[in-house]
Amino acid sequence: MLFNAASRKIMGLLFFAIFLQGTLPSSAQYLAPSGSGTIFQQLQKLNVLGSVLYIAAHPDDENNSLLPYLAKEKKYRTAYLSLTRGDGGQNLIGPEQGIDLGLIRTQELLAARQIDGSEQYFTRAYEFGFSKTSNETLSFWDRKKVLGDMVWVIRKFQPDIIVNRFPPDARAGHGHHAASAILSMEAFKAAADPLQFPEQLSKGVTVWQAKRLLWNTFNFGGANTTSDSQLKIDAGIFNPFLGQSYGEVGGEARSMHKSQGEGRPRRKGPVNEFFVTIAGDSAKTNLMDGIITDWSRLHPAGKSIEANIQAIIRSFNFEQPALSVHQLTELYQQVNALTITGVWKEQKLKEISQLIVDCAGLVIEATTDLPYAIPGEKLGVQFLVNKRSDLPISLTAIQLNDPANRRFDTSISYALRNNVNFTASHMLQIPFDQTLSQPYWLAAPMKDMGTFQIADDALIGNANSPAALSAQFTLTIHNLTLTITKPVQYKYVDLVAGEMHQPLTVIPRLMVSLDKSVLLSQVKTSNLLPPSVTLQIKSNVTTEAMPMTIVLKQGNQRIYSKDTIMALTVGNAYPMTIQLDAYLKRNRHEPLSAEVHIKWNGANHTYDQMLKTIQYNHIPSINYLYKDQASIIHEPIQSLPKRIGYIVGAGDKVPEALMQLGHTVEFLQESDIVSSKLAAFDAIIVGIRAYNIHEWLTNKNDIINRYIEQGGHLIVQYLKGNTVGNKRVKVGPYDFSMSNTRVTEENAPVQFLLPTHPILNYPNKISQKDFDDWVQERSTYQMEPVKAPYEALLQMNDANDKPTTGSLITAPYGKGHFTYISLVLFRQLPAGVAGSYKLLANILSLSAKP
Repeated sequence: MLFNAASRKIMGLLFFAIFLQGTLPSSAQYLAPSGSGTIFQQLQKLNVLGSVLYIAAHPDDENNSLLPYLAKEKKYRTAYLSLTRGDGGQNLIGPEQGIDLGLIRTQELLAARQIDGSEQYFTRAYEFGFSKTSNETLSFWDRKKVLGDMVWVIRKFQPDIIVNRFPPDARAGHGHHAASAILSMEAFKAAADPLQFPEQLSKGVTVWQAKRLLWNTFNFGGANTTSDSQLKIDAGIFNPFLGQSYGEVGGEARSMHKSQGEGRPRRKGPVNEFFVTIAGDSAKTNLMDGIITDWSRLHPAGKSIEANIQAIIRSFNFEQPALSVHQLTELYQQVNALTITGVWKEQKLKEISQLIVDCAGLVIEATTDLPYAIPGEKLGVQFLVNKRSDLPISLTAIQLNDPANRRFDTSISYALRNNVNFTASHMLQIPFDQTLSQPYWLAAPMKDMGTFQIADDALIGNANSPAALSAQFTLTIHNLTLTITKPVQYKYVDLVAGEMHQPLTVIPRLMVSLDKSVLLSQVKTSNLLPPSVTLQIKSNVTTEAMPMTIVLKQGNQRIYSKDTIMALTVGNAYPMTIQLDAYLKRNRHEPLSAEVHIKWNGANHTYDQMLKTIQYNHIPSINYLYKDQASIIHEPIQSLPKRIGYIVGAGDKVPEALMQLGHTVEFLQESDIVSSKLAAFDAIIVGIRAYNIHEWLTNKNDIINRYIEQGGHLIVQYLKGNTVGNKRVKVGPYDFSMSNTRVTEENAPVQFLLPTHPILNYPNKISQKDFDDWVQERSTYQMEPVKAPYEALLQMNDANDKPTTGSLITAPYGKGHFTYISLVLFRQLPAGVAGSYKLLANILSLSAKP
């Protein structure tokens, strides 16, 4: 244990308490301390005891102008409950899909909440893809569990009012939206019924009846559900402390949904919001009609508390906020002395505590200079406390609980000095059996594609898991003992971004990965070797030579095993390529996985996980562990190797599939779109939504058309909309316009309109079997209607919808071809759907070039 010179003389009695909990941290990147304007508004909020819970289905469904109005203007405790994390949507900024995309959108919602001042909650529902009806949605979700999660959040948050974004019918736009309203109406009643989910009542919550349930009607998506007869509120009010209206704040918050391309203007002027009461007492003049929202709702002493808060507000000195600390400590003690139950006492003590820290100018940090904690290894933790005021404040303890239950009992009595750093450090030994970090909703595999499995009920509703490692700082301020908990974060300096704070993650000593997510065991082409896989061991520790066993499994069956001895160096990777012809079980279709077995610290350990890191500038780094597996396709696939130019769009994994089929892939940039360069390629594939992202594709459409005319094949994956910025896109040599028509049922029947067309016959014969086992959906954003000279190859439709033909179209032009694919091959290829590989091989074989 090491301390600096200022603290070394008081190290005799230091009591450390660290809490290691093995989960994804809830803290984001560095948050600057609050200034006087923010502090003053938080002081005003102390006197408001009203709360609102807003409910909808997805990230970006929330009303981003209304939330800051409720939280910052009305000063209500405000939260958004999103039933899903947006896992099944489309990604405008990268290749992430499924749970990866849900992790991104979780953090985007939290970034939006930091702007609008609201809280964020979730249920365990998985967004399995676009759904046209609430019946379909509720057949995928575990209805009882999702409803139970909503009831849990309501009982825990105890909102005065609940507001739905959508109605429970077709006006909602699609199935997820309508289902969120249906379940909200049920949860409104169930939360107040002790016979509904009674097991929750022994876990720290009680029944709760919100005063009313409202629908925030809307005018968008071609539907105007507002009316002058409805309750009307102007949410576009200007806030002089922010220097913005709530329409402007809402535009900034909504623009955090970057993976959805939801950048929005900062709206100025009136922003009228409309409401209809759908359950409970009707709201006639304002949302909180008939609800007491001051301190008198809690206790007869509430009026005295309210008067004391008003006195603090009146005497607040913007230039010296520290002058309010003494009054705030007395207020804390007054509120703490109340003998009441419910959420408001705890909530207001939390708010007062933060105000004391902010007014005192306290900066408190627990950091490490390593991004990861490794079981069995040491981790240095640094502590910093800085007080930017003249207040008499003493640091009396930094509590650190060693995860192996070794404790250090001493005491501190250190008087913090104005703007002088107190620093200390501790070298922590992480135990071998330390739980690894993982988002709590990913800790157990999903049993189906509708609902996450959550083992710890206490975590239900939370946006993130608790911090992997946290420290408590105990301070004495004006006879008040205050304990501040801080997550331990990875702190570093980026040469471009400056000082950065990122989550600390506990990862395994060894990580194991495969170089393929899909393995084609029988590709028939001239330039492919027999199937193989490269297994890679990534070491997070340094060891002497040690015996270990490397294993490949197909499903649960071990098909390959090798005993070896290896010396490991931290940070190094150790690849091993294994030829699979002799080992694959061709009558089995389970995925391929890898394990490493090794003995450490006298115990056997198995390692079968890899770390996945997702990084974007607008959100904290995301780390999670996954078991790397390769889907195996045994079906013979014919492929004619081509030279492919690929233009990346929003991000997809199609290039990996192309290489699996034996094609040579070169990525093209704007500067490459010249005739002499394009002439070298048999086909050019445009990634998903690329035309909506790159205006240069429209500007260079004539060059691309000349490439087609001279014998090239342009293959365009789906667009979302017919514009790029404010300009209409130009795609291909003929009139082109896509629609919002989608086929969202992954098992929708498919009819072959041109059964003799080469794409359906060469080099692979396409049959109905090739549309089996598709995931999430069939197609998205089709060309409708299809007109000559385009040829439509397939017809499909969801149940009760009209047949559509725009999912796969092609047309000759000069010596070449243009093809538009709204079939979601970008989902099927990484999912290991054999038919998608055969279709892709056939589409590429249409090229006229030899």
